[in-house]
Amino acid sequence: MSNPMHDVLKHWKAAFDGHEPDAMADLFTPNTLFQGFGPEVLSGRDAVRGYYAAVPGGRSADVTILHTYAMGEDMAGGFADVTFSGPVGGETAVHMSLVLQRDGDAWRIRQYHVSRVSTEH
Repeated sequence: MSNPMHDVLKHWKAAFDGHEPDAMADLFTPNTLFQGFGPEVLSGRDAVRGYYAAVPGGRSADVTILHTYAMGEDMAGGFADVTFSGPVGGETAVHMSLVLQRDGDAWRIRQYHVSRVSTEH
């Protein structure tokens, strides 16, 4: 059996790198909670679609999964380090945490949170 965190992040990376807001939104549950770079927590697929549609194209994400866990048969999650790169250079490193929920045969992101990596304390 494959690991849901690995599977979801493989599809998330492909949708992010391909600048596909609809494919990205489909990775999330209808009632998802989403904390990206913005100051507000977003809720729902439409908000996720709008968030990723506003990200300029040509960016890519390098994902390193750090830890995964299961919470029964229908919930899982984990942590990853992600480095976002722009088309002409520049990188932003973040810590990502996900809570995943089984939806039929697929896994979807129920809760998403990123925080920028900082060397300052």
